[in-house]
Amino acid sequence: MTKDQVKEVLDRVLTWPPERQADVVHVVEMLEEQYGSELRLTDEQAAEVRRRLAEPSPNRIPAEEVFKRLRSRVA
Repeated sequence: MTKDQVKEVLDRVLTWPPERQADVVHVVEMLEEQYGSELRLTDEQAAEVRRRLAEPSPNRIPAEEVFKRLRSRVA
């Protein structure tokens, strides 16, 4: 991603309602915290994450379905 692409996205964010802009700020602040963290996955942990992503649990609910359910409760 280029700086111009980031700027385009941020310019669009500035057109959003203030509460949605606050959400973006919160997410970016959390990412900054994680970036500065010394916590890292071990190679074994990273391999487990990759395995679980490749072979999801049959009991897993896709994120899209979770968001759909949450939106239906708000409306």
